[in-house]
Amino acid sequence: MQTDSSPVMGMKYEYDVLVVGAGPVGLSTAIQLAMRGWQVGVVERWPHPYPLPRAVVFDHEVARVLASLGLAEVLPTLSEPAEDYEWRNGKGETLLRLAFEDTSHSGWPYMSIFTQPRLEAVLEERARALPGIDILRGWEAVDLSEGAAFVQLTVAESAGDRPMVRDGVWHHRTIRAAYVIGCDGANSFTRSRMRTSMTDLGFQYDWLVLDVIPHDPHRVWSPRNLQVCDPERPSTVVSGGPGRRRWEFMRLPGETIDELSQADTAWKLLASWDVHPGNATLERHTVYTFQARWADTWREGRLLLAGDAAHQMPPFAGQGMCSGIRDAANLAWKLDLVLAGHANAMLLDTYTVERSQHLQYAIELSVHLGRIICEPDPTAAAKRDIRMLADQQTRSDPLADMPPQMLTGGLLARQEDGTPATPAGELGRQGRVRFRGREGLFDQVVGTGLTLLTVDDLSAVLDGATIAWCEQLGVLLVRITDDPRADSQLNVVDLDGTYLAYLEYVGQRALLLRPDHYVFGGAACANEVPSLLAAFRDQLTASSLIH
Repeated sequence: MQTDSSPVMGMKYEYDVLVVGAGPVGLSTAIQLAMRGWQVGVVERWPHPYPLPRAVVFDHEVARVLASLGLAEVLPTLSEPAEDYEWRNGKGETLLRLAFEDTSHSGWPYMSIFTQPRLEAVLEERARALPGIDILRGWEAVDLSEGAAFVQLTVAESAGDRPMVRDGVWHHRTIRAAYVIGCDGANSFTRSRMRTSMTDLGFQYDWLVLDVIPHDPHRVWSPRNLQVCDPERPSTVVSGGPGRRRWEFMRLPGETIDELSQADTAWKLLASWDVHPGNATLERHTVYTFQARWADTWREGRLLLAGDAAHQMPPFAGQGMCSGIRDAANLAWKLDLVLAGHANAMLLDTYTVERSQHLQYAIELSVHLGRIICEPDPTAAAKRDIRMLADQQTRSDPLADMPPQMLTGGLLARQEDGTPATPAGELGRQGRVRFRGREGLFDQVVGTGLTLLTVDDLSAVLDGATIAWCEQLGVLLVRITDDPRADSQLNVVDLDGTYLAYLEYVGQRALLLRPDHYVFGGAACANEVPSLLAAFRDQLTASSLIH
């Protein structure tokens, strides 16, 4: 067989970063890097986007990240607030009922339901509109070699599920970049070229997933999101995004995957919900094996992992795709600083430290919920029901700390004993503000990035060198006020009191907020702000940041 490695239009030889995989995580990563001025190539083996639903939920923190990519106006058109989540046993008794808030401290609904193909479409549209991104669809990563200053990646023309050979010729190219980020799914090629081990919790169940389009868009579903903890057939019934519903049914002992994969089986299971070919369209039916595992290291030299390439989890906490988008938000700004020469490459090691902390919590919570839901033994399920019914009045929301809103390791302001200095590591708030005559959420009105938020005039405490360093890094210097007359080039009006109330609550006069919206640290008075900025600068250039 002959080979062809001649140049291809639209494909450069050299990029700053190569992202392998054009799903939501890969596209989010690429967009964030391109918005910071870097040249990014996105390698995707499938020639066309996958047209069917997969993930269906994102939380408030992820909504804020997606909005910051330029999707703020379109997000409400492709998603809807989750509103509720109810658990019932096989008798129909309510074991747990959760009501989700329309807004959260990120400024977006606590939980939103969406359809993944629509989200991917707007992400790809946004990516293609940025001059720094090349989306290389129909090219599969097949080999790589890492040098001292770059990674060389071999890509081959692909039909998606197999290499493409045309007229007896195998078409391949070699491209390179300073870093390669594997966002290429559970069977990641990128991860296969790293030495990282995997931690597997051994939690595996097969579930039939059905995506349905009801013909009556006004049909009322109550509750909108339901978990049926019935040992005879554990099931999930939730919104699949605007105009869609999703059912999930656990495979029972004695059932084969082939049997469960038949459309006739799907309609039989849907019949008890008064869903049939006469009133609904079965958009997708497939059997998924839910797993709980993660890579122990997400960075090896110039190779990095994100999304399902780094971790897989059961869907019961709704954190699969959410965790991947958080990966992108955590990694992109750090990689930007490293590429620009503002930070030591060791900063990238904090990526694994910070994200694996959150990720393991999410997986362990998902497994905990899954063990409750997937209980197949009637006796054990009856004991579970008695316990949950008795605890119903005092039971707290198991998703209240999901996502966990605290970092303890990585890039944070620290006390002398090495522990984070309050409120370092907390997820920052977002509220409505007025700035230069515009009103709206902070990110869309003021901007995003590294932000120094203060109630004081800092002109007397910041010297010229510090101000120049802030300008070099693009730090937003924001003075917050509740005086509606103070809207100016320098002041931001806190319309709802979100920021002033939080500053008072944590006893700080200033906060340094990271681009991923987590608090690096605070200052109790204006005179402490220079030390806060110096601590951040010192950590960026430190040879080790592992805590």
